[in-house]
Formats: sequence, structure tokens, C-alpha cells
Amino acid sequence: MFEFFNNPQNVLNLSSRVLGAGLALLLAGIYGAYLYGGHVPIVALVMMHAMTIVGPTLLKIGYVMRLLAQHRLSKGLVRAVT
Repeated sequence: MFEFFNNPQNVLNLSSRVLGAGLALLLAGIYGAYLYGGHVPIVALVMMHAMTIVGPTLLKIGYVMRLLAQHRLSKGLVRAVT
């Protein structure tokens, strides 16, 4: 698993997926929790509100991963894994 994170290109690709998932969760949570006018079971409503917390968290994690990967790519810190 550590070999995966030693390659900054892998981390950059993963960060793009994490950013996309975070954005999707945030938008779905906002729509379901605040914009949808129909009746929703309480469990689904709680999950939608939780998505408005988890979504931005994933956005922040993905953004930091992206910054670190771009920094490592620009500095040429790629090392051979032995």
C-alpha cells in the first residue's frame, strides 16, 4: 500500500477521485436536505445532513492530497521503491 502513495502520480489521480466524490456528496446532501420539497423518512434526512458534512471534508482531504502530489511532482522527489 505504501508503494501506491510513494508515486505522486497515483496520489494525484486519487485526489481527483476524492474531490469528485466530495463534490457529489455535498451537492446531493444540499439538494436532499434543503431543496427537496417532498416527504423524506427521517433516516434519509439525517443521512442527507451528514452528507453536507462528509462532502466538504472529502473536498479538503482531496485538495491537500492534490497539493502534496503537485509539490512532489514539481520538485522531482520521486524515489525508486526498493
